Amino acid sequence: MIFQESETVGLKSIVVDDIKKEIVAFANSEGGRLYIGVRDDGTVVGLDDPDGAALQVSNMVRDGIKPDLTMFMHYETLNEGGEQIVAVDIQQGTERPYYIAKKGLRPEGVYVRQGYSSVPATNTAIRRMIKETDGDHFEEMRSLEQDLTFGAAEKEFSERNVQLGQAQMKTLGIMTRNGVYTNLGLILSDQCVHTIKVAVFGGTTQNEYKDRREFSGSLFRQMEEVYDYIDFRNQTHSTFQKLRRIDKKDYPEVAVREALLNLLVHREYAFRASALISIYTDRIEFTSIGGLVGGVTLQDVLMGISVCRNVKLANVFYRLELIEAYGTGIQKIMEAYRGTGKVPKLETSDNVFKIILPNLNVYTEQSGSEADRRSGDAQEDVIALAQKQGTFTRKDVEQILGIGQTTCGRLLRQMVEKGQIVQEGKSRNTHYRLSS
Repeated sequence: MIFQESETVGLKSIVVDDIKKEIVAFANSEGGRLYIGVRDDGTVVGLDDPDGAALQVSNMVRDGIKPDLTMFMHYETLNEGGEQIVAVDIQQGTERPYYIAKKGLRPEGVYVRQGYSSVPATNTAIRRMIKETDGDHFEEMRSLEQDLTFGAAEKEFSERNVQLGQAQMKTLGIMTRNGVYTNLGLILSDQCVHTIKVAVFGGTTQNEYKDRREFSGSLFRQMEEVYDYIDFRNQTHSTFQKLRRIDKKDYPEVAVREALLNLLVHREYAFRASALISIYTDRIEFTSIGGLVGGVTLQDVLMGISVCRNVKLANVFYRLELIEAYGTGIQKIMEAYRGTGKVPKLETSDNVFKIILPNLNVYTEQSGSEADRRSGDAQEDVIALAQKQGTFTRKDVEQILGIGQTTCGRLLRQMVEKGQIVQEGKSRNTHYRLSS
Protein backbone atom coordinates (compact mmCIF):
# COMPACT_ATOMS: atom_id res chain seq x y z
CA MET A 1 0.00 0.00 0.00
CA ILE A 2 1.23 3.51 -0.79
CA PHE A 3 0.84 5.95 2.10
CA GLN A 4 0.45 9.64 1.34
CA GLU A 5 -1.09 12.43 3.44
CA SER A 6 -4.22 14.12 2.08
CA GLU A 7 -7.36 15.84 3.36
CA THR A 8 -8.58 12.48 4.64
CA VAL A 9 -5.30 10.71 5.45
CA GLY A 10 -2.78 11.51 8.20
CA LEU A 11 0.54 9.78 9.01
CA LYS A 12 2.35 9.48 12.37
CA SER A 13 5.40 7.35 13.13
CA ILE A 14 4.64 7.10 16.87
CA VAL A 15 1.96 8.11 19.35
CA VAL A 16 2.53 11.74 20.39
CA ASP A 17 0.28 14.32 22.06
CA ASP A 18 -0.02 16.13 18.73
CA ILE A 19 -2.22 13.26 17.50
CA LYS A 20 -5.18 14.85 19.28
CA LYS A 21 -4.95 17.81 16.90
CA GLU A 22 -5.21 15.51 13.88
CA ILE A 23 -8.15 13.59 15.31
CA VAL A 24 -10.04 16.79 16.18
CA ALA A 25 -9.44 18.13 12.66
CA PHE A 26 -10.82 14.98 11.00
CA ALA A 27 -13.86 14.93 13.32
CA ASN A 28 -14.63 18.58 12.52
CA SER A 29 -14.19 18.07 8.77
CA GLU A 30 -15.19 15.17 6.52
CA GLY A 31 -13.64 12.45 8.66
CA GLY A 32 -10.48 10.54 7.76
CA ARG A 33 -7.96 7.79 8.58
CA LEU A 34 -4.84 8.19 10.69
CA TYR A 35 -2.02 5.64 10.24
CA ILE A 36 0.33 5.24 13.22
CA GLY A 37 3.66 3.60 12.45
CA VAL A 38 4.19 5.43 9.17
CA ARG A 39 6.48 8.41 8.65
CA ASP A 40 5.36 11.64 6.95
CA ASP A 41 7.11 10.55 3.74
CA GLY A 42 5.11 7.31 3.63
CA THR A 43 7.85 4.99 4.94
CA VAL A 44 6.45 2.18 7.11
CA VAL A 45 8.44 1.88 10.39
CA GLY A 46 5.93 -0.22 12.31
CA LEU A 47 5.06 -0.42 16.02
CA ASP A 48 6.43 -2.80 18.66
CA ASP A 49 3.13 -2.81 20.57
CA PRO A 50 0.22 -1.88 18.28
CA ASP A 51 -2.43 -2.81 20.88
CA GLY A 52 -0.72 -0.57 23.43
CA ALA A 53 -0.54 2.25 20.90
CA ALA A 54 -4.27 1.92 20.12
CA LEU A 55 -5.10 1.97 23.86
CA GLN A 56 -2.90 5.02 24.36
CA VAL A 57 -4.72 6.90 21.58
CA SER A 58 -8.10 5.81 22.94
CA ASN A 59 -7.24 7.19 26.39
CA MET A 60 -5.98 10.46 24.89
CA VAL A 61 -9.23 10.89 23.00
CA ARG A 62 -11.38 10.05 26.01
CA ASP A 63 -9.56 12.39 28.40
CA GLY A 64 -8.32 15.15 26.12
CA ILE A 65 -11.02 15.83 23.50
CA LYS A 66 -14.51 17.27 24.02
CA PRO A 67 -17.33 16.50 23.37
CA ASP A 68 -17.03 12.70 23.62
CA LEU A 69 -15.69 11.40 20.31
CA THR A 70 -15.05 7.74 21.20
CA MET A 71 -18.18 6.44 19.47
CA PHE A 72 -17.00 7.90 16.15
CA MET A 73 -13.63 6.12 16.17
CA HIS A 74 -12.49 2.65 15.13
CA TYR A 75 -9.06 1.02 15.62
CA GLU A 76 -7.51 -1.71 13.45
CA THR A 77 -4.05 -3.35 13.41
CA LEU A 78 -2.64 -3.87 9.91
CA ASN A 79 0.39 -5.82 8.64
CA GLU A 80 2.36 -3.92 6.03
CA GLY A 81 5.53 -5.51 4.64
CA GLY A 82 6.05 -7.46 7.85
CA GLU A 83 5.52 -4.38 10.05
CA GLN A 84 2.49 -3.81 12.26
CA ILE A 85 0.77 -0.44 12.14
CA VAL A 86 -2.48 0.92 13.61
CA ALA A 87 -5.18 2.46 11.43
CA VAL A 88 -7.51 4.84 13.28
CA ASP A 89 -10.75 5.67 11.45
CA ILE A 90 -12.39 8.95 12.52
CA GLN A 91 -15.89 9.82 11.37
CA GLN A 92 -17.23 13.35 11.15
CA GLY A 93 -18.82 13.89 14.59
CA THR A 94 -22.40 14.96 15.22
CA GLU A 95 -21.53 17.43 18.00
CA ARG A 96 -19.07 19.67 16.21
CA PRO A 97 -16.97 21.60 16.94
CA TYR A 98 -14.72 19.14 18.77
CA TYR A 99 -11.80 20.66 20.61
CA ILE A 100 -8.80 19.88 22.77
CA ALA A 101 -10.10 20.07 26.33
CA LYS A 102 -7.21 22.10 27.72
CA LYS A 103 -7.52 24.72 24.98
CA GLY A 104 -11.29 25.17 24.90
CA LEU A 105 -13.66 26.37 22.18
CA ARG A 106 -11.11 28.76 20.72
CA PRO A 107 -9.00 28.63 17.53
CA GLU A 108 -6.07 27.19 19.50
CA GLY A 109 -8.27 24.29 20.58
CA VAL A 110 -10.44 23.72 17.51
CA TYR A 111 -8.83 22.32 14.35
CA VAL A 112 -10.07 21.55 10.85
CA ARG A 113 -8.50 19.75 7.91
CA GLN A 114 -7.08 22.01 5.20
CA GLY A 115 -5.24 20.23 2.41
CA TYR A 116 -2.63 17.95 3.99
CA SER A 117 -2.56 19.85 7.27
CA SER A 118 -4.62 20.33 10.41
CA VAL A 119 -5.03 24.06 11.08
CA PRO A 120 -6.79 26.17 13.74
CA ALA A 121 -10.39 27.00 12.85
CA THR A 122 -11.40 30.66 12.63
CA ASN A 123 -13.94 32.08 15.09
CA THR A 124 -16.39 32.34 12.19
CA ALA A 125 -15.96 28.64 11.36
CA ILE A 126 -16.38 27.72 15.04
CA ARG A 127 -19.62 29.70 15.29
CA ARG A 128 -20.90 28.13 12.06
CA MET A 129 -20.26 24.61 13.39
CA ILE A 130 -21.96 25.47 16.68
CA LYS A 131 -24.97 26.85 14.81
CA GLU A 132 -25.19 23.79 12.55
CA THR A 133 -25.06 21.47 15.55
CA ASP A 134 -27.01 23.38 18.19
CA GLY A 135 -29.55 25.15 15.99
CA ASP A 136 -30.51 28.84 15.82
CA HIS A 137 -31.50 29.31 19.47
CA PHE A 138 -28.71 31.53 20.71
CA GLU A 139 -29.08 30.78 24.41
CA GLU A 140 -28.83 27.01 23.78
CA MET A 141 -25.68 27.20 21.66
CA ARG A 142 -22.32 26.38 23.21
CA SER A 143 -20.39 29.43 24.38
CA LEU A 144 -17.04 30.22 22.81
CA GLU A 145 -15.91 31.30 26.30
CA GLN A 146 -15.70 28.39 28.74
CA ASP A 147 -13.63 29.91 31.56
CA LEU A 148 -16.69 31.19 33.44
CA THR A 149 -17.47 32.02 37.06
CA PHE A 150 -20.89 32.52 38.65
CA GLY A 151 -20.38 34.64 41.78
CA ALA A 152 -23.34 36.98 41.16
CA ALA A 153 -25.60 34.12 40.04
CA GLU A 154 -24.75 32.00 43.08
CA LYS A 155 -25.55 34.96 45.35
CA GLU A 156 -28.92 35.52 43.65
CA PHE A 157 -29.83 31.83 43.80
CA SER A 158 -28.73 31.56 47.44
CA GLU A 159 -30.79 34.58 48.52
CA ARG A 160 -33.87 32.91 47.05
CA ASN A 161 -33.07 29.48 48.52
CA VAL A 162 -32.59 27.87 45.11
CA GLN A 163 -29.68 25.50 44.50
CA LEU A 164 -27.19 26.10 41.70
CA GLY A 165 -24.99 23.04 41.38
CA GLN A 166 -23.86 21.30 38.21
CA ALA A 167 -27.06 19.22 38.09
CA GLN A 168 -29.22 22.37 38.27
CA MET A 169 -27.07 24.09 35.64
CA LYS A 170 -27.69 21.22 33.22
CA THR A 171 -31.43 21.23 33.95
CA LEU A 172 -31.70 25.00 33.42
CA GLY A 173 -29.60 24.91 30.24
CA ILE A 174 -26.63 26.82 31.65
CA MET A 175 -24.44 23.92 30.53
CA THR A 176 -24.94 20.94 28.22
CA ARG A 177 -25.20 17.34 29.38
CA ASN A 178 -21.48 17.05 28.57
CA GLY A 179 -20.60 19.86 30.94
CA VAL A 180 -20.00 22.54 28.28
CA TYR A 181 -21.28 26.05 29.10
CA THR A 182 -23.95 27.46 26.78
CA ASN A 183 -24.55 31.07 25.78
CA LEU A 184 -27.15 31.18 28.56
CA GLY A 185 -24.31 30.30 30.92
CA LEU A 186 -22.20 33.11 29.45
CA ILE A 187 -25.02 35.64 29.90
CA LEU A 188 -25.53 34.70 33.56
CA SER A 189 -21.81 34.41 34.31
CA ASP A 190 -19.58 37.13 35.73
CA GLN A 191 -17.91 37.27 32.28
CA CYS A 192 -21.10 38.31 30.42
CA VAL A 193 -20.10 40.35 27.34
CA HIS A 194 -23.40 42.21 27.07
CA THR A 195 -23.91 45.56 28.78
CA ILE A 196 -26.56 48.17 29.57
CA LYS A 197 -25.80 51.84 28.91
CA VAL A 198 -27.72 54.44 30.92
CA ALA A 199 -27.75 58.16 30.15
CA VAL A 200 -29.32 61.03 32.11
CA PHE A 201 -30.29 64.18 30.21
CA GLY A 202 -31.00 67.66 31.50
CA GLY A 203 -34.18 68.16 29.50
CA THR A 204 -36.55 66.43 27.13
CA THR A 205 -33.91 66.04 24.38
CA GLN A 206 -30.36 64.69 24.22
CA ASN A 207 -28.75 68.13 23.98
CA GLU A 208 -27.51 68.17 27.58
CA TYR A 209 -25.83 65.13 29.19
CA LYS A 210 -25.90 65.13 32.99
CA ASP A 211 -24.50 61.65 33.57
CA ARG A 212 -23.81 58.38 31.77
CA ARG A 213 -22.85 54.91 32.95
CA GLU A 214 -22.25 51.48 31.44
CA PHE A 215 -23.16 48.43 33.53
CA SER A 216 -21.47 45.09 32.90
CA GLY A 217 -21.01 41.68 34.46
CA SER A 218 -23.64 39.02 35.12
CA LEU A 219 -27.21 39.93 34.22
CA PHE A 220 -28.03 39.64 37.91
CA ARG A 221 -25.42 42.25 38.79
CA GLN A 222 -26.61 44.54 35.98
CA MET A 223 -30.21 44.11 37.14
CA GLU A 224 -29.44 45.21 40.71
CA GLU A 225 -27.07 48.05 39.84
CA VAL A 226 -29.24 49.54 37.08
CA TYR A 227 -32.36 49.44 39.25
CA ASP A 228 -30.52 51.19 42.11
CA TYR A 229 -29.20 53.80 39.67
CA ILE A 230 -32.71 54.59 38.41
CA ASP A 231 -34.28 54.42 41.87
CA PHE A 232 -31.78 56.97 43.19
CA ARG A 233 -33.06 59.40 40.55
CA ASN A 234 -36.73 58.47 40.97
CA GLN A 235 -37.62 61.49 43.09
CA THR A 236 -40.60 61.80 45.40
CA HIS A 237 -42.78 64.92 45.20
CA SER A 238 -45.36 65.92 47.80
CA THR A 239 -48.77 67.56 47.35
CA PHE A 240 -51.46 68.38 49.88
CA GLN A 241 -55.18 67.77 49.87
CA LYS A 242 -56.39 69.86 52.79
CA LEU A 243 -54.41 68.52 55.77
CA ARG A 244 -53.37 65.30 54.07
CA ARG A 245 -49.92 65.05 52.50
CA ILE A 246 -49.62 62.89 49.37
CA ASP A 247 -46.20 61.60 48.27
CA LYS A 248 -45.78 60.50 44.68
CA LYS A 249 -42.66 59.20 42.94
CA ASP A 250 -41.78 60.31 39.41
CA TYR A 251 -42.18 56.72 38.20
CA PRO A 252 -44.14 53.82 39.76
CA GLU A 253 -41.59 51.38 41.17
CA VAL A 254 -43.53 48.44 39.71
CA ALA A 255 -43.35 49.95 36.22
CA VAL A 256 -39.59 50.57 36.47
CA ARG A 257 -39.00 47.02 37.71
CA GLU A 258 -41.07 45.38 34.98
CA ALA A 259 -39.58 47.54 32.21
CA LEU A 260 -36.07 46.62 33.35
CA LEU A 261 -36.88 42.90 33.56
CA ASN A 262 -38.42 43.07 30.08
CA LEU A 263 -35.20 44.66 28.81
CA LEU A 264 -33.13 41.80 30.30
CA VAL A 265 -35.31 38.81 29.43
CA HIS A 266 -36.52 39.69 25.94
CA ARG A 267 -33.48 41.31 24.29
CA GLU A 268 -31.69 39.66 21.37
CA TYR A 269 -28.36 38.50 22.77
CA ALA A 270 -27.08 37.35 19.39
CA PHE A 271 -26.29 41.07 18.85
CA ARG A 272 -23.42 42.57 20.85
CA ALA A 273 -24.93 46.08 20.88
CA SER A 274 -25.73 47.41 24.36
CA ALA A 275 -29.26 47.82 25.65
CA LEU A 276 -30.06 51.50 26.33
CA ILE A 277 -31.89 53.34 29.09
CA SER A 278 -32.39 57.10 28.63
CA ILE A 279 -33.63 59.24 31.54
CA TYR A 280 -35.14 62.59 30.54
CA THR A 281 -36.93 65.13 32.74
CA ASP A 282 -40.32 63.96 31.49
CA ARG A 283 -39.77 60.23 30.76
CA ILE A 284 -37.58 57.14 30.88
CA GLU A 285 -36.99 55.11 27.71
CA PHE A 286 -35.98 51.43 27.90
CA THR A 287 -34.60 50.42 24.50
CA SER A 288 -34.03 46.71 23.98
CA ILE A 289 -32.12 45.21 21.04
CA GLY A 290 -34.37 42.87 19.04
CA GLY A 291 -37.88 43.67 17.85
CA LEU A 292 -40.94 41.52 18.43
CA VAL A 293 -40.71 37.80 17.74
CA GLY A 294 -42.01 36.95 14.26
CA GLY A 295 -45.79 36.73 14.04
CA VAL A 296 -46.41 38.84 17.17
CA THR A 297 -47.82 42.37 16.81
CA LEU A 298 -47.75 45.33 19.19
CA GLN A 299 -51.49 44.90 19.67
CA ASP A 300 -50.88 41.29 20.73
CA VAL A 301 -48.41 42.48 23.37
CA LEU A 302 -50.87 45.06 24.72
CA MET A 303 -53.47 42.29 25.01
CA GLY A 304 -51.13 40.18 27.13
CA ILE A 305 -49.76 37.81 24.47
CA SER A 306 -46.09 36.93 24.99
CA VAL A 307 -43.86 34.79 22.79
CA CYS A 308 -40.53 34.66 24.59
CA ARG A 309 -37.31 34.88 22.58
CA ASN A 310 -35.13 33.55 25.41
CA VAL A 311 -37.22 30.75 26.88
CA LYS A 312 -34.48 29.29 29.09
CA LEU A 313 -33.45 32.70 30.42
CA ALA A 314 -37.08 33.48 31.21
CA ASN A 315 -37.35 30.13 33.00
CA VAL A 316 -34.36 31.02 35.20
CA PHE A 317 -35.96 34.35 36.13
CA TYR A 318 -39.25 32.55 36.76
CA ARG A 319 -37.54 30.01 39.06
CA LEU A 320 -36.07 32.91 41.02
CA GLU A 321 -39.53 34.57 41.24
CA LEU A 322 -38.27 37.65 39.43
CA ILE A 323 -41.02 37.32 36.84
CA GLU A 324 -44.43 35.68 36.93
CA ALA A 325 -46.36 34.05 34.08
CA TYR A 326 -45.28 35.19 30.62
CA GLY A 327 -47.04 38.26 29.29
CA THR A 328 -47.88 39.89 32.65
CA GLY A 329 -45.05 42.47 32.68
CA ILE A 330 -46.58 44.91 30.18
CA GLN A 331 -49.95 44.55 31.89
CA LYS A 332 -48.37 45.45 35.25
CA ILE A 333 -46.77 48.53 33.73
CA MET A 334 -50.10 49.72 32.32
CA GLU A 335 -51.87 48.99 35.60
CA ALA A 336 -49.29 51.00 37.56
CA TYR A 337 -50.31 54.10 35.56
CA ARG A 338 -54.04 53.52 35.72
CA GLY A 339 -55.88 56.57 37.03
CA THR A 340 -52.85 58.87 36.74
CA GLY A 341 -53.90 60.47 33.47
CA LYS A 342 -50.70 59.29 31.81
CA VAL A 343 -50.11 56.18 29.71
CA PRO A 344 -46.81 54.37 28.99
CA LYS A 345 -45.95 53.97 25.31
CA LEU A 346 -44.59 50.96 23.43
CA GLU A 347 -42.66 51.38 20.20
CA THR A 348 -41.15 48.71 17.99
CA SER A 349 -39.18 48.26 14.78
CA ASP A 350 -37.55 45.26 13.12
CA ASN A 351 -34.64 45.34 15.57
CA VAL A 352 -35.76 47.46 18.54
CA PHE A 353 -38.42 47.30 21.26
CA LYS A 354 -38.90 50.41 23.39
CA ILE A 355 -40.92 51.06 26.56
CA ILE A 356 -41.48 54.72 27.47
CA LEU A 357 -42.54 55.54 31.03
CA PRO A 358 -43.89 59.10 31.52
CA ASN A 359 -42.89 61.11 34.59
CA LEU A 360 -45.97 61.40 36.81
CA ASN A 361 -44.74 64.64 38.38
CA VAL A 362 -44.28 66.54 35.13
CA TYR A 363 -47.24 68.42 33.68
CA THR A 364 -47.20 68.14 29.89
CA GLU A 365 -49.27 69.85 27.26
CA GLN A 366 -51.74 67.57 25.51
CA SER A 367 -53.75 68.15 22.38
CA GLY A 368 -57.47 68.49 21.77
CA SER A 369 -60.27 68.16 24.32
CA GLU A 370 -58.07 66.21 26.78
CA ALA A 371 -55.66 69.13 27.02
CA ASP A 372 -58.55 71.57 27.44
CA ARG A 373 -60.05 69.43 30.19
CA ARG A 374 -56.78 69.16 32.10
CA SER A 375 -56.11 72.89 31.72
CA GLY A 376 -59.61 73.66 32.92
CA ASP A 377 -59.19 71.39 35.95
CA ALA A 378 -55.92 73.13 36.86
CA GLN A 379 -57.49 76.57 36.51
CA GLU A 380 -60.41 75.56 38.72
CA ASP A 381 -57.97 74.38 41.39
CA VAL A 382 -56.17 77.74 41.26
CA ILE A 383 -59.47 79.63 41.54
CA ALA A 384 -60.48 77.47 44.51
CA LEU A 385 -57.12 78.23 46.15
CA ALA A 386 -57.65 81.99 45.62
CA GLN A 387 -61.16 81.84 47.09
CA LYS A 388 -59.83 80.05 50.14
CA GLN A 389 -56.70 82.12 50.80
CA GLY A 390 -57.46 85.45 49.17
CA THR A 391 -53.93 85.75 47.76
CA PHE A 392 -51.50 83.04 46.74
CA THR A 393 -48.02 82.57 45.30
CA ARG A 394 -46.59 80.47 42.51
CA LYS A 395 -45.14 78.10 45.12
CA ASP A 396 -48.64 77.50 46.50
CA VAL A 397 -49.85 76.44 43.05
CA GLU A 398 -46.84 74.21 42.43
CA GLN A 399 -47.51 72.34 45.68
CA ILE A 400 -51.23 71.88 45.11
CA LEU A 401 -50.96 70.78 41.47
CA GLY A 402 -47.64 68.90 41.79
CA ILE A 403 -46.19 70.68 38.75
CA GLY A 404 -42.84 72.30 37.99
CA GLN A 405 -41.90 75.97 37.98
CA THR A 406 -42.02 76.38 34.19
CA THR A 407 -45.41 74.73 33.78
CA CYS A 408 -46.82 76.68 36.72
CA GLY A 409 -45.58 79.99 35.31
CA ARG A 410 -47.23 79.21 31.97
CA LEU A 411 -50.54 78.34 33.67
CA LEU A 412 -50.61 81.53 35.76
CA ARG A 413 -49.66 83.66 32.76
CA GLN A 414 -52.58 82.19 30.77
CA MET A 415 -55.00 82.91 33.61
CA VAL A 416 -53.74 86.51 33.92
CA GLU A 417 -54.17 87.02 30.16
CA LYS A 418 -57.73 85.66 30.40
CA GLY A 419 -58.51 88.07 33.21
CA GLN A 420 -59.21 85.30 35.71
CA ILE A 421 -56.55 86.40 38.17
CA VAL A 422 -54.44 89.51 38.83
CA GLN A 423 -50.69 89.57 39.44
CA GLU A 424 -49.42 91.93 42.16
CA GLY A 425 -45.92 92.76 43.42
CA LYS A 426 -42.57 91.94 41.84
CA SER A 427 -39.82 89.33 42.17
CA ARG A 428 -40.04 87.48 45.49
CA ASN A 429 -43.06 89.55 46.56
CA THR A 430 -45.10 88.47 43.53
CA HIS A 431 -48.53 87.12 44.47
CA TYR A 432 -51.90 86.62 42.82
CA ARG A 433 -55.59 87.16 43.58
CA LEU A 434 -58.90 86.76 41.80
CA SER A 435 -59.98 89.53 39.46
CA SER A 436 -62.58 91.87 40.90
